[in-house]
Amino acid sequence: MGRSGGVEYKTRTELQSMRAAGLVLAEALEAARAVIRPGVSTADVDDAVAAVLAEHGATSNFLGYGDPDNPFPATICASVNDEIVHGIPSRSRILVDGDLLSVDAGCVLDGWHADSAFSVHVGEPPSVAEVDLLRATESAMWAGIAAIRDGGRLGDVSHAIESSAERSGHLDGRRYGSVEGYGGHGIGRAMHMEPFVPNQGRRGKGPRLAAGMALAIEPMLALGKASTVELPDGWTVSTRDGARSAHFEHSVAVLADGVCVLTARDGGAAGLAPYGVVPVSLD
Repeated sequence: MGRSGGVEYKTRTELQSMRAAGLVLAEALEAARAVIRPGVSTADVDDAVAAVLAEHGATSNFLGYGDPDNPFPATICASVNDEIVHGIPSRSRILVDGDLLSVDAGCVLDGWHADSAFSVHVGEPPSVAEVDLLRATESAMWAGIAAIRDGGRLGDVSHAIESSAERSGHLDGRRYGSVEGYGGHGIGRAMHMEPFVPNQGRRGKGPRLAAGMALAIEPMLALGKASTVELPDGWTVSTRDGARSAHFEHSVAVLADGVCVLTARDGGAAGLAPYGVVPVSLD
């Protein structure tokens, strides 16, 4: 492992260790999906993730994160409806039919970090607009991942995310708000590392990508405007206009011979197939 310009470069063996952490997190998020239904609290979802991490000897990199005077108090971020990111789970926050829940979680295993997120509709059939929103956000994530390559530019990834969101909006007949100021990041021996990965950018610009890097790719789209507001708890970020939002994320290894989606069970095979990309196995 080495560093250059604040960016951490991992050996293939170290990326395999990150893959192990990613698979634990994938299992934990599957457990979260399994308990999400009307009548369940967001704290119940947090409990499901925490139990899987404990079973595998992993720890949460969310719990206690941030300002010592206001550390994040849970294992997951549970953001409901107009909440974009960093929602705090609560026993009193009961999910109901029609809610849109975004779950963001991370873990540390043997010193290596993983970070991943998904959004899901709760209960009753969602509106067409929300079906489109979830599809557009997840597609933007996969488009960004498909643009990652050794020797490429960070702007290629950001441009792919932004272009995918715009293309989905055109096809769906709506304009999605692509949240700025929040985005992806480097990941490895710490959860948040250089470089920051914007969800908007220009192709061919920005730092050069290289084998050994690991990036978390995480677009956030809203059914309204992209402007945000932080709530009084000092963590939860919501859309200013009250529009619902979605959030998807995977951690990805950059290799000389391709990419591996560290937090996807199949290494990213299904999500990357529409882009003609076959992921590299680190298992």
